[in-house]
Amino acid sequence: MPAVTVPDITVLRRIPIPMPDASSRPVRSVTSAPSGFEGEGFPVRRAFAGVALADLDPFVHMDQMGEVDYAPGEPKGTPWHPHRGFETVTYMIDGIMAHRDSNGGGGQITDGDTQWMTAGAGILHIETPPEQLVVSGGLFHGVQLWVNLPRAQKFAPPRYQDIRAGDVAVLGSDDGGALVRVIAGEVGDARGPGSTYTPITLLHATLSPGARLDLPWRSDFNALVYVLAGSGTVGDAGQPLHKGQLAVLGDGDSLTVSATIGHHSAEPTLEVLILGGRPIREPVAWLGPFVMNTRSEVLAAFEDYQAGRLGSVPAVHGTC
Repeated sequence: MPAVTVPDITVLRRIPIPMPDASSRPVRSVTSAPSGFEGEGFPVRRAFAGVALADLDPFVHMDQMGEVDYAPGEPKGTPWHPHRGFETVTYMIDGIMAHRDSNGGGGQITDGDTQWMTAGAGILHIETPPEQLVVSGGLFHGVQLWVNLPRAQKFAPPRYQDIRAGDVAVLGSDDGGALVRVIAGEVGDARGPGSTYTPITLLHATLSPGARLDLPWRSDFNALVYVLAGSGTVGDAGQPLHKGQLAVLGDGDSLTVSATIGHHSAEPTLEVLILGGRPIREPVAWLGPFVMNTRSEVLAAFEDYQAGRLGSVPAVHGTC
């Protein structure tokens, strides 16, 4: 699981230590992500399954894509499909993924890159493995997160952000046991490159066996911890957490994650996504690729899509 790594964590900026009077967030719930398939048949874990939208707000959905080692000819993607009313954040950990959309955005991401697409008023897009991956096969592992948009930005113009791995802020713990990649939001004076309509923080942390990570966390944000690989604990009470599980945390000014000593050799470190944001607290009407405030707005989105008002599939030269 490479994402962004460094040869020496001790030379990085330090992760800020929570204030002595900070209250640690307790664990409110732990859920296990069921497995399923997305798009043309690639495997996913539904990270938020079984969790109330009110606990996830401002997020609505997250898939862990893979981890799968494809044989030649096996890699799969998605067909062209529409979105409206939210943002998709695709974070690639291993492997490579190509994106195109009807607004002219797109490119390839690999090993720590992120594609941040604001669907806003409406867009069509497609995500596919590039031809070289289909031919060769190989490891594929990533995450796609859906970030809701508040009512005032539901019809914002679509936009696309191509965030390279080298643009991500990287921090280390004092003891060198934890590496934190800041994709969006702030940790101390470190700011992630992702530009968001809804204030959020999105981190990918790697903890060595036995390491403990204490993070200051905005009291007006919610807080979620999802395990990509390995096992450990979350919260001061040491709630066990393992691969494919999500912890929803309660109120507080800081959060704690610790890695178990004696991980399985195939997953020697604890890999977690830590995310949270300022809740929007608006009604959510969600059906398929559209996340709106009312049922009538969702039906209007389907009508606009069928009428071609969300964009058109770009022409591919040389196919006729």
